[in-house]
Amino acid sequence: MNLNLRNAIIHNVSGNTQAQLEDTIVDAISTGEEKMLPGLGVLFEVIWNHSSEQDKQEMLSALEAGLKK
Repeated sequence: MNLNLRNAIIHNVSGNTQAQLEDTIVDAISTGEEKMLPGLGVLFEVIWNHSSEQDKQEMLSALEAGLKK
């Protein structure tokens, strides 16, 4: 079976409202299960690919600050 995980994840959340997307993200983070990491990675990829250069710099600054804690 040839399953494209990225496409499956995108298909599962396509059409979701912002509230549903937030619930998905918060749930994935709060459970702390490693099996949720690929899904979060795909969602981050979508965010990154649809962000301006300024938004990307802000995300990188937030990431850098979060990793220094």
